[in-house]
Amino acid sequence: MSSNILQLSGISLDTAPVIEAPQPTGDAPSGGVKNPFLVALGDRVRAIRSRRGMTRKATAATADVSERHLANLEYGEGNVSILVLLQIANALQCSLAELLGDTTTSSPEWLMIRELLEQRDEATLHRVRVAIGEMLGTGGDNATHSHRIALVGLRGAGKSTLGKMLADALDYPFIELSREIEKFAGCSVSEIQSLYGQNAYRRYERRALEEAIQIYPEAVIATPGGLVSDPATFNQLLAHCTTVWLEADPQDHLKRVTAQGDLRPMAASKEALEDLKVILAGRAAFYSKAQFRINTSTQSLDQTFASLLELVQHALTQK
Repeated sequence: MSSNILQLSGISLDTAPVIEAPQPTGDAPSGGVKNPFLVALGDRVRAIRSRRGMTRKATAATADVSERHLANLEYGEGNVSILVLLQIANALQCSLAELLGDTTTSSPEWLMIRELLEQRDEATLHRVRVAIGEMLGTGGDNATHSHRIALVGLRGAGKSTLGKMLADALDYPFIELSREIEKFAGCSVSEIQSLYGQNAYRRYERRALEEAIQIYPEAVIATPGGLVSDPATFNQLLAHCTTVWLEADPQDHLKRVTAQGDLRPMAASKEALEDLKVILAGRAAFYSKAQFRINTSTQSLDQTFASLLELVQHALTQK
């Protein structure tokens, strides 16, 4: 869970309202099976309190909750509200993420790394990510010169059309990752998602990308629009491919998707354009991590392809 989300839309730990905590509702009766999440939450609260050298009484007083309620929380018997957790986090001088068990708070090293990165700007975070990739051998800026060209962007950006044209011009194989995913699963993308769910689809997606990277030293890869939603898969793509974001105006995205006969939820929605704008806004920050970008709405197909080919050829010849 990201630190931005954990700020809960700007609610400050220092200014969280004081709320009288409700008494336990009997969700975990004495002698019954306790909820594992609540037990783990209680263990973390108790461990952090111990690390801070605070008694339960002092912590309850600082958080302005009853000592009994805090005891129930620590023993995994109390289901507290999010605002009460904010008050307890404030009292313990820790982040809400740490109470909830976010991976990046699971050890002293993780906590120290979080502290170093807190409040850094995007440019600094990018340099850190690249440096980490180089240190771990998972790729850094070296991907800029990879002969695997990956096109990213929302549906209707032109990835398939321009990808095929680029592959022909470079004499590279053209890989449409969605088709590779279907080969692995033995059914269509829509069937994967309806039968097995989004998590299963993302696993197939990552597997398809890993195999493409392993098999093809040179290729043009058209990626699914939502690939950037999985950070691990997107890291793989950035580390092993020269990436180009094909961006377009929302109206063009919708027009092209509709022309292709795509009747998936976004295209069938009465509020399709607004839905598309929301999706695009949510993914744009990730698409922008690509090394290059080309707007496919500002010129004709032939002109756009010429710009793409020139950009890629120049990138591949740089040392």
